[in-house]
Amino acid sequence: MKYVIEPGGRLSGDHRVPGDKSMSHRAVMLGALAQGTTEVSGFLEGEDALATIAAFRSMGVPIEGPVDGQLTVSGVGLSGLTPPSGPVDLGNAGTGMRLFAGILAGQPFDSELVGDVSLMKRPMGRVIEPLTKMGAVIAAESGGTPPLLIKGGQPLRGVHYDLPMASAQVKSCVLLAGLYARGRTSVTEPAPTRDHTERMLRGFGYTVDHVNGVIGLDGGGELTGTQIDIPADVSSAAFLMVGASIAPGSDVVLRHVGMNPTRVGVINILTLMGADITVLEPRDVGGEPVADLRIRYAGLRGIDIPEDEVPLAIDEFPALFIAAACAEGTTTLRGASELRVKESDRIAAMAEGLNTLGIDNQPTPDGIIIEGGRLGGGAVNTYHDHRIAMAFAMAGLCATQTIEILDCDHVATSFPGFAELAARAGLKLVAYP
Repeated sequence: MKYVIEPGGRLSGDHRVPGDKSMSHRAVMLGALAQGTTEVSGFLEGEDALATIAAFRSMGVPIEGPVDGQLTVSGVGLSGLTPPSGPVDLGNAGTGMRLFAGILAGQPFDSELVGDVSLMKRPMGRVIEPLTKMGAVIAAESGGTPPLLIKGGQPLRGVHYDLPMASAQVKSCVLLAGLYARGRTSVTEPAPTRDHTERMLRGFGYTVDHVNGVIGLDGGGELTGTQIDIPADVSSAAFLMVGASIAPGSDVVLRHVGMNPTRVGVINILTLMGADITVLEPRDVGGEPVADLRIRYAGLRGIDIPEDEVPLAIDEFPALFIAAACAEGTTTLRGASELRVKESDRIAAMAEGLNTLGIDNQPTPDGIIIEGGRLGGGAVNTYHDHRIAMAFAMAGLCATQTIEILDCDHVATSFPGFAELAARAGLKLVAYP
């Protein structure tokens, strides 16, 4: 699939983007490992989250749905999973693979984790290292890439692990393995990262401590089925936030957006750039803060992005790079080396696309310097990355020529219906199979 975006337009209307991908993964995982039934609403019916459902079904977990975001998981308990008949295929889901590694490290049976071409190139050493310290036995390709062969029946022991870089996926992997470990498992993170795992574990009745930057739990407990209402994904909302901020005349409302304080870096950064974002009706839903957001056009200015905001916006930087390209002046990003090992090397992929559109930029090992300017047009390669595709789609709002975005199939991993919603909001986008 490819997108063709004609220049111009503005965003308007009242919209709700799909459910949060991170929370959708975790809701299924913890629901499967709980005793009793878990009812989920707002579930993201994207390919990544559906792969997590398929994986648990292959290990004997009854799951009904999803239908219109509604899902019922009949949990089998922490010790109730059964051996899959073959490799567990997680498609494009890096989150899924890293979190499953923690869960499967504590099982009595052998397992193998695989994925699509993109996922099979992503580094998994960052979870293999702490799991090995806990007693897991995991084999991978040279360089730590999948497939991951996980040996069953290994007694895990609780450890304390200092995360070498801020990563919610690694933190969550270690905590999930800690459910199966003897004694206490804890992690220290160098900067705050999304805390959906900790919040959701508590929602399932499991005690998780967070004291002086150390997050820990004791093994041997039990999860209890519950009800979960998943808010709209702020990572998906980010594209429309940026689009409305850069297109003159835009005025858009986004409903029921997750406002977890570990995820609002994109709002903080856009506000620093001069964006006009109003938070409406902040409220708490199932332990997670949510709100409606109104975004109106504002002339953005380039900034030095504060490094303490980087972990809070790590998935939103492709969209933020487009904001920087449309801003007046220079935007500088540092401390974001994590972007090099996402679904693509997002720094390199975005730099290449910005060059195609005539925007001066200078990639660095851990960031990029972007000079705001006038966007042209051309063909952009997404490198199989859903967020690259959606970011450059929004660039069309400020472009002077047509933008053609190649290889957009992976958009469905996180934002099914993106092309239709974006066109309905006012983006001049046509999707071609």
